[in-house]
Amino acid sequence: MTDALPKLDRAKLRERLLVEFGRVVSEVADAVDEAPAGHVIRDSEERARDSLDRFRQIAYEQALQAKVDAAQAAFPPSGQSGDGQGETPQGPPSV
Repeated sequence: MTDALPKLDRAKLRERLLVEFGRVVSEVADAVDEAPAGHVIRDSEERARDSLDRFRQIAYEQALQAKVDAAQAAFPPSGQSGDGQGETPQGPPSV
């Protein structure tokens, strides 16, 4: 059985993505508003889709990074036993 990784911080992920989401909404709105009458779908769909695809990629990358951050925060840095003290040096016992 494998150990479960800690859950990512959804509030932090949401915060990271809100700015990006605002940019995407603006880009989609611009694409639709700038398309000429009679050609709104044809002339805006690709720009809107490209913007939404970038958001999908960024959202997934940010979610993965949030998972890594949660996992790193859950474990002490290497060389520490978790009790706040560093590893004791190895070698022959002192007499």
